[in-house]
Formats: sequence, C-alpha cells, structure tokens
Amino acid sequence: MSSNSIKTLLPPATIGIVGGGQLGQMMALIAKSMGYKVGILDPTPQAPAGQVADFQIVAEYDDVDSLMELADKSDVLTYEFENVDEDALLKAKKVAELPQGVNLLHITGERLNEKNFLRQAGIPVTNFAAVSDEASMTDAIKEVGYPAILKTVSGGYDGHGQMDINSPQDIEKAVELYGKAQCILEARQSFIAEASVMVTRDVNGKVITFPLVENRHKNHILHTTIAPGRFSKTIHQKAHDYAETIANKLDLYGVLGIELFVIDDKDLMVNELAPRPHNSGHFTIEACNISQFEAHIRSICGLSIPQIVQEKPAVMRNLLGTDLTLARNLLKDHPEWHFHDYGKAEIRPQRKMGHVTVLGDDIDQLLKSIDMLKGEN
Repeated sequence: MSSNSIKTLLPPATIGIVGGGQLGQMMALIAKSMGYKVGILDPTPQAPAGQVADFQIVAEYDDVDSLMELADKSDVLTYEFENVDEDALLKAKKVAELPQGVNLLHITGERLNEKNFLRQAGIPVTNFAAVSDEASMTDAIKEVGYPAILKTVSGGYDGHGQMDINSPQDIEKAVELYGKAQCILEARQSFIAEASVMVTRDVNGKVITFPLVENRHKNHILHTTIAPGRFSKTIHQKAHDYAETIANKLDLYGVLGIELFVIDDKDLMVNELAPRPHNSGHFTIEACNISQFEAHIRSICGLSIPQIVQEKPAVMRNLLGTDLTLARNLLKDHPEWHFHDYGKAEIRPQRKMGHVTVLGDDIDQLLKSIDMLKGEN
C-alpha cells in the first residue's frame, strides 16, 4: 500500500493552492467550510479561487519566489492544474507538505510518461508511439497506423495542441506540431461512449472511488455528464478496478480524474489522467455524501474518507461563454437547478464560466431540464 506517510493537518491549518480557477475555488469553498485557511497563487487578480480565499498571491505559476512565499504561508500545498513547474515545487516541498508529490505531475503532465506508466501497470491504453522528427513520424505511422491523432506530449487541453492524422497527406502538415515540440501519435479508438471516474486515497491508504460517469463532449470540451453512467456492471467494475490499481501504483493523495473510452459492454481503456479534481466530477457536490473537492481536501490533509454514496442520478451541464448569461436569465424558472457561477471576470467563447447540476430519478427528465440551455454549446 502506501510508501509515503502523510501528515494529518487539522483546521485552522493553511492550505496553499497553486492555481486560482474554478477547481481551486471549489476546493477553497469546502476547505473554508471545514475551518481551514486558504491561500491562492494565480496571475489573475481576483481569480475565482482568490475571491473566496483568505489571501491571493498575484504572480505567474513559474515565479519561484512567489511559490516559496505561498509555501512559507501554508502548512500544505496542492495544485489544481497540471502545468506547474516541477523544480519550483520540489523547492517548495521543503517548506510545506506536498502530499500529491511531484512524481504525479511528472507522470500525468507528459503524455508519453502517462501512457508508459499505464501500460506498465497493466491498464489498457490505445496503441501509441513517440514522434520528434520526420523519421520517428514515419516509424510511428508504421506502428500505429491510420486513423490516428498527433498530440504534443505536454500542454494542450480541450482539443488544443493536437491534429488528426487520417492519410499520408496529413503527415506533411504534421511537421507544424512535431517541429515545435515532442509529440505522441495515438491510434484513434472506436468506442461507444466516453466516461470518467474520480479516485483518491485516505490517510490509511484506503482507495475511495466515485461513481463511473458518462460524458458527452462538443468541440473537444466536456458538455454534459450523466451520473452514474449507463453502462454494464462489467464496465462499472472494471473502471473501479483500474482506478484502484492506478491509485495504489501512484501512491496517490488528492483526487485523480481518470478519463476512459468504453469500447463495448465488456471492455474499456484509459485515455488520460488528471492529477486533480475533474470537470466531470462536479455533480458530486450535490449528488454524493461528500464531493470530489471535500475528498481532495480530506486526502491531502490526512483525514479519513467515507465510502462514497450517490443517492440519486444526476446530470451536470457546463456553461460555456454566453451560456452563463442565458442560464442566469432562466434561473428564476428552474428551482431544480443547482447553479454554479465561477465569477470569472470576462465571458469568452468556449470558456468554462459555470455549470448546472440537476438531480432526480429519471435521467431523460434531467436531460430535458437542462435542454433549454441551447446557447453557445
């Protein structure tokens, strides 16, 4: 089980969060309700998380002095996104607890590291190969075949930093990606659904998983999550088994999001890992006995975590760009909506501005309830 011992930190200890977006905001809100103090490092003044924290350090994420200042003011550090400077975190780790560690970022922040880790752990992944130049691109096509997706190994999200490789003609354009950065070529998978599961471990090394959910995307961005996912018992069991294996192999603390492809009623494979709470886990705030954010705070603070119970089915709908304005205007007519506005300063197209969650016994009815959000996405 656990090779790391984790220190128990009780309120009013200070939790420092690197990143001030909506994930940091929802972490901060639950931490504050539990009596913890919260500090944020984010370059945007009055960032969503900064609005609800005790203090915010306004600085870039690679500003080592500012990260050290956050560490000095905090008892424990956590991060809400992948692209944090590992060397800076190693320095900060000498000053404040860092239960998630740096290895988790090293693995999940680089796609080749992640795929190799999963393959070595015996978790099914799509076929893949490294691409750094014309020769390795040729070799990768021989290995992976068509159709495939070329992705940069780090950075890039919501469809950025990737391109489809469907024919030899696409290879000529591929130099635009691999000419700038190390890439990975992944075989495109046929699947019946996209899914995800959140997992964490508590102070005793016990693995806790949330329900497997069904995800629908538009323009590479999560649109709707249905919880629990409408899959076979075999798929639900496999997802939880994979999550447990991954959590133990990573010596995980904090919440990890695992994105999956459901191939058919019996098989699924892991697509990506996110070393933090995940957009598709927002339904847990209202639908579960504890949310993914409370589980994250409990895990990094060395507290025990109960088994997760979901009382009723739930549907979560992202509010992108001007969807937020539309949802605000419709709010008076929808008492069933659990409405979340992240408080971002500027509404931009395809930007995650908030979300709505609805609970009930009939998933089709829940989908109808959010169907009037026919806005941007």
